[in-house]
Amino acid sequence: MTCNGGHDRLTSWREREAALYRVFPFGGLVLGTLLALVAPAPHHLAALPTLAVAVAAGCWVAWFVTLHPGWQNRRRLMAVYYAGLLTFAAALVAASPWYGFFAWIGYIHAFPVLPGRWRVAGVVTTAALVATSQGGGLSVVVSHWPLWLVLVLFNLLVAGSVSWFAMVAEQEDAKRKRLVAELGETNRQLTETVSENAGLHAQLLTQAREAGVLDERQRMAREIHDTLAQGLTGIITQLEAAEQTRDRSADWRRHVDNALALARESLTEARRSVQAVRPEPLETARLPDALVELGGRWSALNGVRADVATTGTPRPLHPEVEVTLLRAAQEALSNVARHAAASRVGLTLSYMADVVTLDVRDDGTGFDLTDQPVPREPGGGYGLTAMRQRVARVGGEMAVESEPGSGTAISASVPALPGGAG
Repeated sequence: MTCNGGHDRLTSWREREAALYRVFPFGGLVLGTLLALVAPAPHHLAALPTLAVAVAAGCWVAWFVTLHPGWQNRRRLMAVYYAGLLTFAAALVAASPWYGFFAWIGYIHAFPVLPGRWRVAGVVTTAALVATSQGGGLSVVVSHWPLWLVLVLFNLLVAGSVSWFAMVAEQEDAKRKRLVAELGETNRQLTETVSENAGLHAQLLTQAREAGVLDERQRMAREIHDTLAQGLTGIITQLEAAEQTRDRSADWRRHVDNALALARESLTEARRSVQAVRPEPLETARLPDALVELGGRWSALNGVRADVATTGTPRPLHPEVEVTLLRAAQEALSNVARHAAASRVGLTLSYMADVVTLDVRDDGTGFDLTDQPVPREPGGGYGLTAMRQRVARVGGEMAVESEPGSGTAISASVPALPGGAG
């Protein structure tokens, strides 16, 4: 907003400057003519010839500047205009020194119409004409030429200083325009890249929740699987264990308490899923801490050791990326509990420059990938398919390694899209 406001103010100033550029010559002509008629200088030209030259000068300026403003970019044509302007100024100053007000326009018009070194010649010539006007006219200058030289030098000093600042401002303006043009081209290319690059994950993630009914159904299916289905499976497992230990009251009570805790947790997560809110562990802790908490709860429920480690420097990620990694860890641990018969599980969260990887390894029974590369849960559930879809949804990749009797390793790599600090 600030840049746009500054650009608008600069544009407005340029427009006013262009208007003054077109008006000043006529103001100088009118002022010089009035003074020449009201207070004629000694040895001045007769009024009628002077007015004729002044009208011709006004027509010259009007034709090139007022009526054809687009000609300003035609350097050769404007050089002809500037030569004519100085010629008329010289004739008018010779007719009456009051026309120095018109000759002064040579300073202003030198920069827009003359290239490089020709501006110096224009400024020097204008300084000579203005000095002649200040000295009292051509007849006085001839007899007092040392004073005229002093006036020329003074005008050159003043005009040179102003011209130097004007040149610096023009260079800065040209540089700014070039940078704006380059920035515009870069933005155009970036816009095209954004529209064509399916890898701009943050934009896709932002639009994902608004993709339509089908997308919402798929989301709910995944969330139900990650919350209700896993929770119910855990509850059933704990109740079956309680049934088998009903004659041991301590063990029976522990399994029933675990089932109640799973039910409450699943209900909370189900409500958050319906509202499209981040999982509760990520609302109260960072992702590495949430994984440590998840591993601890899972280990306590299933009696299997779960080690959680983090490598690299943890940093906040895009909310959808963190949810994806947490859900992947939950699904992997759920599969281990149901199918692996493992005695140990290891979770490693690795922060790298461009990606974040979650590795889950167990020492369980494993399975043959050649027969069933993407195993599904009994009853047509999602299983690893849901995990793979969720990882792919954020532009990541998932790999599964397993052999019968050698355990299973699951690796989910997702882009390290930055998120808020909170």
